Amino acid sequence: MVVAPVATGRETALRQLLDTLNLKPGMADPAHPVLPFGVFGRLHFARFAILTDGTMADLEVFDLPRPRVPLYLSFLGECDGPARSQLAEFVQHAGEGLRRIFGHCESFDDGGDLLEWLEAHSVPVGAGYVNRIGRTVRQIRENSALQRALSSQVPRDIAAEAIDAQALRLLLLRFVQQEQLEGRLLLSSPERTPTRWLLRNFLHAAAPLLVAALLLIAMVCWPWLLPLMLLLVLGVLWQLRWHERRDPEFCPRPDRGALLAMQRLEDHDLTNSFTALGPVKPGLFRRWLTRAILYAIDYACRHVFGRGHLARVQTIHFARWVFMDDRRRVLFASSYDGSHESYMDDFIHKAAWGLNLIFSNGFGWPRTDWLIKGGARHEQRFKYYQRRHQLPTQVWYKAYPGLTLADLERHDAIRAGFDLHEMSDEQALAWLRLL
Repeated sequence: MVVAPVATGRETALRQLLDTLNLKPGMADPAHPVLPFGVFGRLHFARFAILTDGTMADLEVFDLPRPRVPLYLSFLGECDGPARSQLAEFVQHAGEGLRRIFGHCESFDDGGDLLEWLEAHSVPVGAGYVNRIGRTVRQIRENSALQRALSSQVPRDIAAEAIDAQALRLLLLRFVQQEQLEGRLLLSSPERTPTRWLLRNFLHAAAPLLVAALLLIAMVCWPWLLPLMLLLVLGVLWQLRWHERRDPEFCPRPDRGALLAMQRLEDHDLTNSFTALGPVKPGLFRRWLTRAILYAIDYACRHVFGRGHLARVQTIHFARWVFMDDRRRVLFASSYDGSHESYMDDFIHKAAWGLNLIFSNGFGWPRTDWLIKGGARHEQRFKYYQRRHQLPTQVWYKAYPGLTLADLERHDAIRAGFDLHEMSDEQALAWLRLL
C-alpha cells in the first residue's frame, strides 16, 4: 500500500486522470496504456482510492478538536510473493504511467528513483486477511481454464443410472492430455512455499504461545504475580466499560447524493470493492486497545483463518486494516463477492462480534457492551455508519472477473480430482457433477 498527500490544487486533475483508467465506473481497463494491470501475472486485486477526511468533522459535533489531515492518494493491491517484487514490476512495466499519476502528489520527484519513492511512501498493514493462503493467480486461471475445457465435453444431464462415470472420466483425462500436448491448456505444478516464509510463519505462530508459557512459569515461580495479573485484567475491563458508557454514538443517515455516487461504482462484476476510513476514538486507552486487537486479528487471519473463511463469512477474497496519521485513523479495504447489502448482512448475522472487536474503537460506532455485544447488531445504525465512512474506489482491478470464491473452491476441487490417479465410482460421479 502506497500513500501520498495530494498536492494543493491537483485533486480535480488527479480524479480526471484516474477516471480515464476505467472501462466502467470504478472498474479498471486491464489493458490501459497508462497502467495495464492485466500484464502483471501475480496481481490478484489493485485499487486507487482518494482518501478524504469527511468523517473527521464528526468530532466537532461533540466539541472535540478536529485534527487536520491531508488529502491522500492511496494505491494498494494483493499479489503473490513479496510486495517489493510487485512494486519493481510496476516500475518496470508501468513506470511512466505511475509517474503521471503520482506526479499529482506532494514531494514527488519526476526525475528521481520511482521504486525508492514508492517504498518510502509504503504503509505497513496492521492486519491482513487472505481467503485461501497459497492460492496464486496462476492456479486460479489454470484451474478455471481446466473447468471450461472439461465442461465443454460433459453432457448437461449427468445421472448415476445413465452414465458410466469411470469411462467418461477416462475420456476427459485423455482429452485434457491432448489439449496440453497441443499447447491449448497449461496445468502447472503448485509453486513450492519458500522455506524462509515457512520458518517466519512458524516463529510468528509460536511467539505468543511462548510468551504465554513464560507468563505461566513466572506465576508458578512467583505466586504474587497472579493477583497482579488479575488486577491488571480487572483494570482493563473497568476502563473498557467506563469508555463504553461515555463514548458518543454518532450514526446519522448518509447523504443521499454521496450514497448514489457510491452505488454507481458497485455491481459491475460479481465481486465488489469496499474502502472505508474513520477516526479512532480519542485517548490512549482506545489507541492501545486498537493496536492490541489488530495484532490479534492479524494473528487469527494468518494462523486460524485463511482457509476459505473469515469467522463464518466466506465471501471475502482479501481484507486489510491499516493505521493512518499516527494511528489517529484506521483504513479498512476489502474485495468481496455479492452485493454491498448482502456483504453487510453477512457480517451482521455471522460475525457482528468480530466487527465490534475492532470497529467499536472507531469514533461514533453504535454502542457496544463488553466490546463484542451490541454495536453492529443495531442493524440500521450500523449500516448508516459504514456507508458514511465508505469512500469511493476510483479505480479497481480484479485479475479474474466473473469468478466468485465459490467458483474458485469448485475449480480447486476439480483440479484435485483431475490429479488423482484413481477414484471410486461414487467419487467419479461426484467429480463429474462439479464440472
